Amino acid sequence: MRIGITGFCTDETIHPVDLARAVEARGFDSLWLPEHSHIPTSRTSPWPGSLSGEPLPDYYWRSQDAFVALSMAAAVTSRILLGTSITLVAQRDPIWLAKQVASLDHLSGGRVILGVGYGWNREELENHGDDWTNRRAIVRERVLAMRSLWTDEVASFDGEFVKIAPSLARPKPVQPGGPKVVLGGGFGPRLMASIAEWGDGWMPITARASLGKRLDPLREACERAGRDFAAMDITVMGATDDPAGLESLQSEGVTRAALTLWPASADEHLRQLDAWAPLAQRFNGH
Repeated sequence: MRIGITGFCTDETIHPVDLARAVEARGFDSLWLPEHSHIPTSRTSPWPGSLSGEPLPDYYWRSQDAFVALSMAAAVTSRILLGTSITLVAQRDPIWLAKQVASLDHLSGGRVILGVGYGWNREELENHGDDWTNRRAIVRERVLAMRSLWTDEVASFDGEFVKIAPSLARPKPVQPGGPKVVLGGGFGPRLMASIAEWGDGWMPITARASLGKRLDPLREACERAGRDFAAMDITVMGATDDPAGLESLQSEGVTRAALTLWPASADEHLRQLDAWAPLAQRFNGH
């Protein structure tokens, strides 16, 4: 198991260049950035992070574009993986998104992992012109269309929500078949079936020291779909920083644990990375 870092990059936090350099210098495996295009002020969608009615933190509408920030991170690093946690695929044009991902993978030497999800903010998604009730099907088709653009010399797609005429698209990603696509979301049979059908892994959010039996349905879904469960990328977001808890996750076959840097000053971020550096050295071997 590897140890990575995730967190919001905003106009008030550490610069992504400084963050990426610090993450790589301390031996972490990866840097993962989330995204929100904007937050409509209507605020009718409940925030999943609220336990007892807390307001949505302002870093949700202050976040930098993840691909711009990761491009800057790629330019000043050579080893760390560059992940999205998550990309809101239903809010993005799949042709442009495929180009962005392929370009970042090409320029970084094959270091991209694309974390994707369905999103939780209905009004945000609807501002982009998509139907909330169809978001799962939309994300599926857009990912499949992107795979064609990444891998086929003449790419095309003819779905219900995505139609691409035979087209040329380069550069191709460095990684054969394109970057891994890891699907975020909670625990449920529909999610596991989707991962087994068109994903390369699962990205749960939990600070627990164990996924318990939550991996069993994914293992069963992979068997039904003819996929190799052992090849799935299981990245726990918001993971515990307790060494015993991390060892527990490792024993369950978790691929990676990403520790969360909550928005703070640059100095505080560096202090926190220093405190976690022994975990990177212990689990990542640096």
